[in-house]
Amino acid sequence: MGSKERISRLKEETRSNILRAAFEIVKEEGWIGLNMRKIADRIEYTAPIIYEYFTNKEAILNELARIGFEDLDEALEEAEKAHSTPEEQLEAMWMAFWEFGLHNKEIYQIMFGVEMTCCIGMVPESQLPSKRFCPVITRLLLERNRDTETCQQKYFSFFSVIHGLLSINLIGKGLTADMNKQILKDAIVGITKTI
Repeated sequence: MGSKERISRLKEETRSNILRAAFEIVKEEGWIGLNMRKIADRIEYTAPIIYEYFTNKEAILNELARIGFEDLDEALEEAEKAHSTPEEQLEAMWMAFWEFGLHNKEIYQIMFGVEMTCCIGMVPESQLPSKRFCPVITRLLLERNRDTETCQQKYFSFFSVIHGLLSINLIGKGLTADMNKQILKDAIVGITKTI
């Protein structure tokens, strides 16, 4: 391996280590506990080294959110491909969205602004959920001879209910698993019927 490749690999490793350390700190202390000094201490570098990779804490948050949106998109794509009808796809995709939020609490918080400033609009990847759901909603609208102009409205109807329920569960004690599943089913089926 040449020196350029080795330097490039080391830079990528350092960048990954910074992100990993930031996420570990967040898991331990929450987003409020994250700062550049703690990241530097965690990876045993000086703070100025961190600034060579990320201009500030917000840049780290944006990168973590970007990765989160890509991971969520993969989960949504998998759920979509596992079913053939738009109704089944929507249910599976929203359930995948739900599971992602529950199992990736810290990342979901920064992605969608649960108890903090969100990264929607700060990273282009924040549009991935809409881009993944809207074609499925549009197919269902076309099957039912409905106006496809309402696609965004239907997407945000789903999103509002599911994001709201996730937020309740992430910041509070939440509801029982059975109650959550029933609310999710009611919401998904109910909104799907209006399409």
